[in-house]
Amino acid sequence: MVITTSLIIGWIITGLVIGALARLIVPGRQRIGILLTLLIGIAGALVGGLITAALIGAGHVIITFIVSLIVAALLVSAVASNGYSHYRTVGRSRTRRRIRW
Repeated sequence: MVITTSLIIGWIITGLVIGALARLIVPGRQRIGILLTLLIGIAGALVGGLITAALIGAGHVIITFIVSLIVAALLVSAVASNGYSHYRTVGRSRTRRRIRW
């Protein structure tokens, strides 16, 4: 397994595309900006590239792309969700105001 600088730069450039695609794959509205999306894509591409290079060796472009896309989609969903805050608000009325004394 030989990981060169040009391979890492390729993963970073691919990560820009992967971040946008991962955001499209994750259902619902994500409240994260475009810069964070691109950074998540780069991180997903690097992690996915390292995983595939460690398991099957470098040079498998399509498999690396798919694994990187899955990793980036998981990262987007983890960053975009604020824990279980959606489930905590169920049952509460948002229009009701509290009286402050």
